[in-house]
Amino acid sequence: MKFAILIITYTSPQQTMRLISGMNNGDFDFYIHLDKKVDIETHKDLFNIPNVYFIKNRIDIKWAGFTTAEASLSCVREIAASGRKYDFLNLISGQDYPIKSAAYISEFLGKNIGKEFMLYNYFETEWEEAKARVEKYHFTDFKFKGRHRLETLVNFITPKRKFPMPLNLAGRETFWTLSMEAAVYVLNYIDSNPRLQKFLRFTWGPDEFIYQSILLDSPYKDRIVNNNLRYMIWPTGSARPKVLDKGDYDSIMASGGLFGRKFDMKSNPEILDLLDSVNFK
Repeated sequence: MKFAILIITYTSPQQTMRLISGMNNGDFDFYIHLDKKVDIETHKDLFNIPNVYFIKNRIDIKWAGFTTAEASLSCVREIAASGRKYDFLNLISGQDYPIKSAAYISEFLGKNIGKEFMLYNYFETEWEEAKARVEKYHFTDFKFKGRHRLETLVNFITPKRKFPMPLNLAGRETFWTLSMEAAVYVLNYIDSNPRLQKFLRFTWGPDEFIYQSILLDSPYKDRIVNNNLRYMIWPTGSARPKVLDKGDYDSIMASGGLFGRKFDMKSNPEILDLLDSVNFK
């Protein structure tokens, strides 16, 4: 069995090195998508690790834009082109960190081959506020003066947008654990539908729903477990998860997740020390 960790990051290379060092038990390869805005030389200490691969087609990521989904698709595309085979691909961010040992994660994934792990709610019945993500125009991927004013004007004078594909939209979180074949299925679906790509360019946070929506209408539907194996705390009214600290340790360990989000090695190193003391002895 072999697994891949896909890391989309623009943050601390030291924290990424720490994650890789702790998980590098021979069962995992690591693929790093470094935001195109970041000088790749900042991560040069990772260059010579044999099973660490840097994604060549780097995307300039805009928060909540289609570019985040493009970054993950770029990872899947290069893995597929490499000829390497994996039983699971695990998508995480540079501020995620394992909350179980590498051995535990390997064993868990090995026992669950044939399943797909992703978190979702259906727009129509469980996540109605998400409809605005697709029904309105969003210029998140574009940076120009007056962007927000133009966005407001366009949405005032145009009718609701209609999703271009016959999918029952669903989603919730960006990060997932998928079989390689399921991830490639999503890649091929999007690559073969330029109209969908164009539509997604003007949505909000499509990385949080496009994988789910496609796979829930695919041959992989019955394999999906509605759990992305990640632990996060969402403060009320916040669009971003809490930075976890040592006060969250007990709830982290009780969560049953494989990875936690999010951590900051500089501002809250104690929680990583606690996790390492348990998992990376």
